[in-house]
Amino acid sequence: MSSNIKALFILLVSLSISVQAQTDPNIFEKFESKFYTIDGYKINVEVLGEGDPIFFLPGGPGNSHDYMQGAFGHYYKTNTVVFFDWLGRGKSDNAKDVSEYSVEYDVEMIEKLRKILNFGQISLVGHSYGTVPAQAYAIKYKDNVNKLVLINGFHSGAMWQANCDSYNHYAKTHFPEKWRVVDSLRNLGYLSSQEPLKTVYGNFPTKYIYYHNTKLRSKVPKTSYRGWAGDVYTTIIGPDGDFDVSGSMINQDYRQKLKNVSAKTLVIAGRYDGVSTPEFAVQYKHFMPQAQFAMFEQSAHNPYLEEPKKFYELFESFMNIN
Repeated sequence: MSSNIKALFILLVSLSISVQAQTDPNIFEKFESKFYTIDGYKINVEVLGEGDPIFFLPGGPGNSHDYMQGAFGHYYKTNTVVFFDWLGRGKSDNAKDVSEYSVEYDVEMIEKLRKILNFGQISLVGHSYGTVPAQAYAIKYKDNVNKLVLINGFHSGAMWQANCDSYNHYAKTHFPEKWRVVDSLRNLGYLSSQEPLKTVYGNFPTKYIYYHNTKLRSKVPKTSYRGWAGDVYTTIIGPDGDFDVSGSMINQDYRQKLKNVSAKTLVIAGRYDGVSTPEFAVQYKHFMPQAQFAMFEQSAHNPYLEEPKKFYELFESFMNIN
């Protein structure tokens, strides 16, 4: 076998192994929940592997950790991977008072878990809302962060509001028949967290919003689980959060502080993302010039699903995963 053919063979085998790992149908069964008591609440934490620790932070706010585990769980083979459910989400306890749901509390949860798990520096990989506490943590606890990956994220409450406005303009101009129902319900005083507006608003097509390819979906466990916590979302984003962002999210603004983040950073955006739109995502180039920026031209809000080969090659190169 010539050296060139041998090299090609090794490359094809490695790519095959990588694809198989990323599509492992049994990835969830490889993890086990362990509950740590933090501030009087039982918090679900699932840790596996050896090597440099990586915390994976899901979006929402309201999502459980599961979809991130489905996309990144296979990295237990090279790193210590940490998946957990924030307070009120997934398998973790609910708060006694919803006022305890906040960006600030989520940030402190990362730090408390880092100490409980006895880690020094950690890397953070946040998706969507998960980028918000990731950035806040990297700013507040800069010496504790090794690498930072921000996937389709938000640099401020103002950006979240602007993206809501952008999506609503898209929905209104592309689906005027549906939007007339939205308008009529809002004129009657309904908020986006209230029925029937909640269902009407949630039934808009997702193309160019969450998925450029609407046939794709995240992997989820076979067993029952709480994938979404609406009370967390309405507390952090606001009771009318699809139109008027309030809660603790509106007070977040990292734009002037991002240039001081010392962690090696990768910022990822999707060209067709209707949640974290390119208009605002590209602003990271200005606010965080030290970061590596990548636009995924065939993706919306989930590039690891829509352009997996490109995504995982970039991710593994950035994280020095061999």
